[in-house]
Amino acid sequence: MADDLLHARPKFNVGQSSLSVGPIAYGCWRFAGTEVKPAQAKIEAALACGMTLIDTADIYGKGTPGGFGSAEELLGDVLKAQPGLRYDMVLASKGGIWPDTPYNSSKPYLMAACEKSLKRLKTETIDLYQIHRPDLLTPMEEVAEALSALRSQGKIREAGVSNFTPSQFRALQAHMDFPLASQQPEFSALELSPIFDGTLDQCQEFGALALAWSPLGGGRLMTGQANTAEDQERLDNTIKALDVIAEKNNTDRAAAALAFTMVHPAGVIPIIGTQTPARIKEAANAAKVKMSRSDWYDVIQASMGAKLP
Repeated sequence: MADDLLHARPKFNVGQSSLSVGPIAYGCWRFAGTEVKPAQAKIEAALACGMTLIDTADIYGKGTPGGFGSAEELLGDVLKAQPGLRYDMVLASKGGIWPDTPYNSSKPYLMAACEKSLKRLKTETIDLYQIHRPDLLTPMEEVAEALSALRSQGKIREAGVSNFTPSQFRALQAHMDFPLASQQPEFSALELSPIFDGTLDQCQEFGALALAWSPLGGGRLMTGQANTAEDQERLDNTIKALDVIAEKNNTDRAAAALAFTMVHPAGVIPIIGTQTPARIKEAANAAKVKMSRSDWYDVIQASMGAKLP
């Protein structure tokens, strides 16, 4: 039976709030380094396509002339230039990474980091504030205290995590006085770990948003260039499986690759990072892709380089 697994996508609720987001999100990890006007065009293109979750982080911009915080600063300038955009989006940001430390999720650090993000973003509240990577030296109870304090002060509406293992997620949740709203792993047709390590299962268990970063495999699914010679065959086979889906749907490989992540019953929301408004619009076609079980499992097995038992 050729059952279509990717039906018209619903909007997803964010934690306990009344906020909801569309089936694809727009990420700002490559956002820094342009003027306000082109940056505004990207945000407007994303929102027009229903990509209502705009995801950034305080570290985005490191390595550009603006440095740490510059992606948030630019997004804040966009919101200052066009204040109405703030009401059309669910604004997400992340903290907890400090270059060379490398991680700090202590309560004093997170409280200060969030304040700085709010200032750069020129907003009073971050809708979804996420711990960017787990700090192995801060007790989960202290992390929970920081997130609860930020929420009670109205500086954030909901809290989530990024790159946490399922056990780290559960340990933090055990000390929280409200549910974690999101988990953000790397997930693509080339990075299948969240399917098998329990991450996406846990999102279903707790009702947390599953936000996928690098859903195009760091661009490898588009360029066809593997990181190592040993990985080239696996990449080639995965691309072939995605191209079959793209051809069936009269769309491009990017839409097929995004749709692959969205099919999972955890309701995965891929975060795209293209810097071209036209490509943002093309990415929205992923929500229209029709995919059967056989299509999806063909991609899985191509990526694994082996048949499932």
